[in-house]
Amino acid sequence: MRKVLVGLLAVVFVVVAIVIAAMMIAPTDFAVEREITINKPRAEVFDYVRHIKNQNEWGPWFKREPTMHQEFRGTDGEVGFVSSWKGEVESGVGEQEIVRVVDGERIDTELRFSQPFESRSESYIVTNAVGDSQTKVTWGMKGSMPRPFNLFGLVMDIEAAIGKDYEEGLGSLKSILEAS
Repeated sequence: MRKVLVGLLAVVFVVVAIVIAAMMIAPTDFAVEREITINKPRAEVFDYVRHIKNQNEWGPWFKREPTMHQEFRGTDGEVGFVSSWKGEVESGVGEQEIVRVVDGERIDTELRFSQPFESRSESYIVTNAVGDSQTKVTWGMKGSMPRPFNLFGLVMDIEAAIGKDYEEGLGSLKSILEAS
């Protein structure tokens, strides 16, 4: 009986050691970036994407959960504007705040989630002219997952999962803007 208990303790110790080692080795930082070219002038594209409320039309998350509760504070498209949400299905609870606007070029936001777990990430949308009537839109995010949540990165490709959402959103953005 004693040998069995010692064996079980050894197995538990090894499993705990493996989990701790994996947690220490697994990366905590992540970055996602996708881009698309839209057949519209840069000024028109930027004027649309700088307004966070427009993300309900082209972003993938509101489409998946149109019943999520949203609140807004401040002037949309300007530094300090905050969009907060509370989803019941997959969107969690969080907010997005505009932290910097380079007029006609770039909008930077901070994403803050409180559920399903607390996290902060930096997000950005950059517009670059590719001629008089074409604009390359780059949508990106970078952040970190604290330990032990970084272990999810070993079983789930965060870049691919978020990247898929970004590709879907950028496709919708292109469709909406080119149809107008």
